[in-house]
Amino acid sequence: MIEKRDFYINGAWVAPVTPRDFNVIDPSTEEVCAVISLGDQADTDAAVAAAKAAFDDWAFVEKSEKMALLQRLLEVYNDRQDEMAKAMSLEMGAPISFARANQVGAGSWHLQGFINAFDKMEFERDFTATEKTLLEPIGVCALITPWNWPMNQIMLKVVPAVAVGCTTVLKPSEIAPLSGLLFAEFMDEAGFPKGVFNLVNGDGPGVGSQLSAHEDVDMVSFTGSSRAGKLISKAAADTLKRVSLELGGKGANIIFKEAGAQAVKDGATHCFQNSGQSCNAPTRMLVEAPFYDEAVEIATRVAQDTKVGPAAQEGKHIGPVVSEVQFDKIQGLIETGMAEGRLTAGGLGRPDGLNRGYFVKPTVIADVTNDMTIAQEEVFGPVLSILKFDTVDEAIAIANDTPYGLTNYVQTPDDEKRRYVARRLRSGMVETNRQDFAQGSPFGGYKQSGNGREGGLYGLEEFLEVKAVSGWSS
Repeated sequence: MIEKRDFYINGAWVAPVTPRDFNVIDPSTEEVCAVISLGDQADTDAAVAAAKAAFDDWAFVEKSEKMALLQRLLEVYNDRQDEMAKAMSLEMGAPISFARANQVGAGSWHLQGFINAFDKMEFERDFTATEKTLLEPIGVCALITPWNWPMNQIMLKVVPAVAVGCTTVLKPSEIAPLSGLLFAEFMDEAGFPKGVFNLVNGDGPGVGSQLSAHEDVDMVSFTGSSRAGKLISKAAADTLKRVSLELGGKGANIIFKEAGAQAVKDGATHCFQNSGQSCNAPTRMLVEAPFYDEAVEIATRVAQDTKVGPAAQEGKHIGPVVSEVQFDKIQGLIETGMAEGRLTAGGLGRPDGLNRGYFVKPTVIADVTNDMTIAQEEVFGPVLSILKFDTVDEAIAIANDTPYGLTNYVQTPDDEKRRYVARRLRSGMVETNRQDFAQGSPFGGYKQSGNGREGGLYGLEEFLEVKAVSGWSS
C-alpha cells in the first residue's frame, strides 16, 4: 500500500494541517492502491503564501538560470520515466506500454517544446523608438489538472508558468494524484527555489474552489469538464483574476468518400485510444453518404478487434476507465445511444473475461443524427457515434452544431476541399489527413471547450502581463 499524505510546500514535504485520508483506487482491480490526504483551507493558504513570498525574487531571476533549471528538470524526468509510467498506469489505468510511450512521452515532448520556445522568447519588445513593451509574469498561479493525461497537463501548466517567472500551486486530480506527487519530487531534485512550485492535494469543491477564489492567486489555469470550468470562472470572478480553461470536446471527424478505408480505421482507433478519455478524441465520425455503410462496417470491425485488459498487462490494448463514477456515466450514455441509434459493436457491461475493474466495451453506434444525446454529450469513454452527410456544407454545419469547439478532423486528399472545410470549422484545432500537430503548436478551444492556449510560445504568453513603458529611450 502506497501512503503519500504529505504536501509539497515551500520546498519541503509537510503534513496536512488537518489530515483527511482519501483512498486512490486502482481502476483495473477496484482495490485501494494508495492513500493520500485531502487539503483544507489552511493548507491552501500556506501554499499560496509560499508562492506569493517567492514571487518577487523568482520573477527577476535571469532567463539563463531559469533555462538551466528547465533543462535539469528534463534530465530528471527522463531518468525517472519508468517510475512515472508505473504511477500513471496504476492510478488511471493506462496500459503500461501506453503509459511509457504516450503518457510519459507527452510530458517530455511538451517540456522540450517549452525549452525550445523559451530560448527564442523576447520579454522586451521595442514598440517605437522611445517606447518599450515589457512582458512580465502575472504572479501566483493556481494550476488544476485532470486525471486522463496527467503529465501532459501538468507539464503544459507548470513549465510555462515557472519559465516566465510565475510561482505556482498545483492541485492534481485526487483520483490520480501519484504522478503529481512524483512530479513534485522531480521539481525538488531539479533544484527549483523554495516556493516557486507547491503542491496541495484536494478535491474540486475543497482546494480547487479555495484556489479559484483566493485573493492572493492572480491566475487559475484549469483543465477538466466544462461544468467545472464554469464553476471555477464564477469563483474567480470576485477577484477578477485571469482564468484559462481547457475543457471538454465532441470532435467531429469528417471523412469524405475519397479518403478511403484507412481514414475510418485510424479514426476509430484514435477514438478508442486511452479508453476514450481524451477531450480531443474524434468521437463523432461524419461520413459522406456513398461511403457510409462501408465505413460503419470498418469501424465495427475495429471496435471488435480492439483488445481490453488490465493496465499492468504488456501489449497493445486499452485499459479500464478511471473510476466507478466514470464507468457508470459511460454505461448510461451507451444505453441512451442504443435506444437512439443502431448498436453495431460493444454495448453494455464489461468485455468477456473481465469481471472486475472499470472496463468498457469499445462501442460503435450507427445511424446517429446530431440532435441525439449520444452526438451532443461528451461520453469520455471508448464510444464512437457515426453520422451521415451528403454535401460539404452539411458536414460543416453538423460539425459546428455542438456547444464544444476543441478539435475537429478532416479526411480528404482534395487540398482545396480540405482547406475550405478547415477554415469554416469552429474549433481551436483542425487536424487534417491524420497529420500530427507540431511541437509547440497552440492547444485550446472555442466556445464551451474553453479559452486560452497551451504549448510552446502561446503557452508561455498565457502566463504573462503586457506593460507599456513610454520614454524608455530619450
